[in-house]
Amino acid sequence: MKWLPEAEEAIKKIPFFVRKRVTARVEKEVRAAGRPVVSLADVKATQQRYLKNMPREVKGYQLDACFGQSGCPSRAIDSSRLLRRIETVLKKADLLAFLRRRVGEDLKFHHEFRLTVADCPNACSQPQIKDIGIIGACLPAFAEAACSDCEACVEACREGAVRMAAGSGPRIDFNACLRCGQCIQVCPSGTLTEARGGYRVQLGGKLGRHPQLAREVPGLFSEDQVIAIVETCLDFYKQSSAADERFAELMTPDGFAALQRRLSRLWK
Repeated sequence: MKWLPEAEEAIKKIPFFVRKRVTARVEKEVRAAGRPVVSLADVKATQQRYLKNMPREVKGYQLDACFGQSGCPSRAIDSSRLLRRIETVLKKADLLAFLRRRVGEDLKFHHEFRLTVADCPNACSQPQIKDIGIIGACLPAFAEAACSDCEACVEACREGAVRMAAGSGPRIDFNACLRCGQCIQVCPSGTLTEARGGYRVQLGGKLGRHPQLAREVPGLFSEDQVIAIVETCLDFYKQSSAADERFAELMTPDGFAALQRRLSRLWK
């Protein structure tokens, strides 16, 4: 659907964590009215109705994904199935009922539990500022195929984690490697291959008056392990949250350590 320039500027000023919802609502209402173009008046009218009806719009959680779902070339892993499984877990947790018991009926969008999935370390969906951020990763390894010394892997690595060793092919500094998989994708000889695909998990990010970046749980996790982590985090949140305290606010050094102890028991 076509948007007039002033309408596009107005939608950019809406807080990012509800912008997608408001954008979809604007287009739905304009389409229902039989108009092909979104105007500034349409954005303002929808925004006012949206804010007025906010308690009814809140569903208890926000689950976002990056652009990788439409085939981003930077994608390290396909998280489509993981997203569906997480949505099922979130619905089962009935966070809306939990928030109503904790906060009351006058819920706002900032009360919602926020979770996002990024298909690569570019992290377009901003996992670093969400309650739970999940980042697709691909760990490189060396195959038996001889290296052609083309240095395509060196050029593809933005972190400088790949170096060529004279006469013996590439070497990877795994401390610097972000596990994006770009070196694997550009390797024409098959010297670099995927050792293991999976997900990184970050917890406790938020914006607001006291912003904080999420902290990473050490490890590279399978899809099943990510689901177990999400379920454990939701249980921890429900058991530990007081009044309208957000999950990110529970992630103090002591809170993060307590949650990590719970997570460590998952793999025993």
